[in-house]
Amino acid sequence: MDEYLAIYLRDQLALGVTWRELARRARDHNRGTELGTVLAGLADAIAEDVRSYERIMGRLRVRPNPLKVAAAVAAERAGRLKLNGRLRGYSPLSRFWELEALAMGIDGKRTLWTTLADLAGLRTRLPDIDFDRLLARAAEQRATVEPYRRAAGQAAFGVPAE
Repeated sequence: MDEYLAIYLRDQLALGVTWRELARRARDHNRGTELGTVLAGLADAIAEDVRSYERIMGRLRVRPNPLKVAAAVAAERAGRLKLNGRLRGYSPLSRFWELEALAMGIDGKRTLWTTLADLAGLRTRLPDIDFDRLLARAAEQRATVEPYRRAAGQAAFGVPAE
């Protein structure tokens, strides 16, 4: 089963890199605003989560697949080309889409930590890894992004703020 775990870890690393790059892009698009400050902290936290994940892979002697990581970065960059309701520039839909995707990534990360800790048995195999703290950090990140995601959705879709 370690073969399957290694494949899973490599795939999840690629996804983590995608979310990290998306968080950095969102941060850059919102620089100089309250949201930009929040996203700067979130981008740093997601980057730290990726480093934590890489340490877990190292402890398990699972080497990253550089092609999967490169493809993840390329896919995130290609995603920047999607239509956003404007021919050029950042739109309210762009902001909402970035925050929505970050929320999905954070939710996925919470599932990932649970999978590794409990289903893959890493809580026992790597008892020094604080999976509960990783889960709590993901919950904190999700709670942080949620009010901004909601506000961006209301702005993008023309719904008055609550």
